[in-house]
Amino acid sequence: MTDRVSYQPQDFLKKCNQAERDHESRKLELLLDRVKRQIAERANPNARAEAPKPPVMAIAKGSMGSNRTALFER
Repeated sequence: MTDRVSYQPQDFLKKCNQAERDHESRKLELLLDRVKRQIAERANPNARAEAPKPPVMAIAKGSMGSNRTALFER
């Protein structure tokens, strides 16, 4: 029997690191948009433009709050 070389942990680490970089990039992009909007509002306080809201990626707290305990009580 031959020993198999396993590259899965390295691939997993690479994917985790890439996901973390993507997440940080997204947070930075949102922060820059917020700062740009604040600068624009300070420059022209009378013309407040409604900025598009980012898409919701997480489940709202209220929707899962009451169902969490029910899963364990059954």
